[in-house]
Amino acid sequence: QVQLVESGGGLVQTGGSLRLSCVGSGRTVRDYVQAWFRQAPGKEREFVASIKWNSGSTDYVDSVRGRFTISGDSAKNTAYLQMNSLKPEDTAVYYCAAGVRVMYGRIKDPLQYDTWGQGTQVTVSS
Repeated sequence: QVQLVESGGGLVQTGGSLRLSCVGSGRTVRDYVQAWFRQAPGKEREFVASIKWNSGSTDYVDSVRGRFTISGDSAKNTAYLQMNSLKPEDTAVYYCAAGVRVMYGRIKDPLQYDTWGQGTQVTVSS
């Protein structure tokens, strides 16, 4: 089992940037698909981005494609989410998640992930 701890959230103006970090401890995260989800007040948890550690392939929700970049440093067991050109609609609690048996075609389904971090708040002011 792996444990995840996020950091890097905060308050930023529209058009600004933030970088979130997710540090994994315990079992190496290289065996996992790692993803970022977000949840705004009154809304369901939404997939943001994912990375498959064994292949390096990434996926994004359309609303962040071209603005956000997910990456990882396997030596540090850490995944990152670089967020640029932030918009007020990006405001949410961002969660890091890891799944060891994510089914093909289900990478955006939060139920596929068995380990979650505590979340970090991102607030974008207009």
